[in-house]
Amino acid sequence: MKEKIIKKATDMFLKLGFKSVTMDDIANEMCISKKTIYKYFSNKEKLIEEGTEVVHQKIHSMMDEIVGKNFNAIEEKFQMREMFKEMFQSFDHSPAYQLKKHYPEIYEKMMCTEIEDCSQMFRQNIEKGITQGLYRKETDIESAVKFYYTLIFSINENTMMEKDAYELEAKALEYHTRAIATEKGITELENQLLKSNI
Repeated sequence: MKEKIIKKATDMFLKLGFKSVTMDDIANEMCISKKTIYKYFSNKEKLIEEGTEVVHQKIHSMMDEIVGKNFNAIEEKFQMREMFKEMFQSFDHSPAYQLKKHYPEIYEKMMCTEIEDCSQMFRQNIEKGITQGLYRKETDIESAVKFYYTLIFSINENTMMEKDAYELEAKALEYHTRAIATEKGITELENQLLKSNI
């Protein structure tokens, strides 16, 4: 029952907004009593916290799946972007923006984990791209990782509408890739940009 509550509540939070969904709304949607929810979660914040952890795990599982498909480093980044688009395209408001605005403590806790995990993923992508000749050998990997995650996280936490965040992320992806790409990498980037616009 706990997992069902987390799943339904998280779907509702993401679609309708963290602030606007009440425990009553969740109980009504699931045809259970509010008391049943409180049996597992002492308050709404605990439910949001566990829900964001479930989303975090799902995202990283999907990211690992994409990495496992062994795309080249640039195509891999575009595949990740497509995954995020499919996950969040039905939402009007950016989940990260809402979480930061209404539940800053939960947001900060989530971001600490997210930055660490994403930094590792970005680092692996850059190392892979250097090996494949798509990124320049002299790339300062740590700086490139910090620049990219700063751009991406800043876009997500400061852009209210998910559609706008998605468009800005596309520009950040292109900007970041051009900054570290070799000539071969630029050619691959142009190919991916053409594919993503079709």
